[in-house]
Amino acid sequence: MAVVTPVDPVAAAWAALESVADPEIPVVSLRELGILRDIRRVADGIEVVITPTYSGCPAMGQIEDDVRSTLESHGLRATVVTQLAPAWTTDWMSDPAKAKLRAYGIAPPQRRCTGAQGGSENVLRFVREAAGVVSCPRCGSARTVETSRFGSTACKALYKCLDCLEPFDYFKPY
Repeated sequence: MAVVTPVDPVAAAWAALESVADPEIPVVSLRELGILRDIRRVADGIEVVITPTYSGCPAMGQIEDDVRSTLESHGLRATVVTQLAPAWTTDWMSDPAKAKLRAYGIAPPQRRCTGAQGGSENVLRFVREAAGVVSCPRCGSARTVETSRFGSTACKALYKCLDCLEPFDYFKPY
């Protein structure tokens, strides 16, 4: 007689959500971007914690719907909670996410924002820091200029490559 082991709903939820894409950048998952923060058991099922890339992110409603519908399609009942603190940081992005951004035509953040590996503390700075060299994700040139502090979304800046002349987004480090 085979022994049936009950499925851990938290592990099942992580597996189900592994490939849920960001609605604004479909080549990266919510987990790779660090938006998907935690999944934990609660009395009536599981709770999924998401953190927006910035507090006014217009995609959060869609992200919550995508998380909920994905889990429901896997038979999992979940509550989705948006947690603003600690604030999201680009330090939470995985290295594969940064590579996927580059391949998609978006320059990933060029530096870490915190010294801590987990990026749990962010220091607000009201003085704009130079991005440093932002390489073109298309041709790799370091000869680029910022043309607008805000790109296709508020979390990105718009740059132009002076060699291939292509515009591109740069995911600003937070």
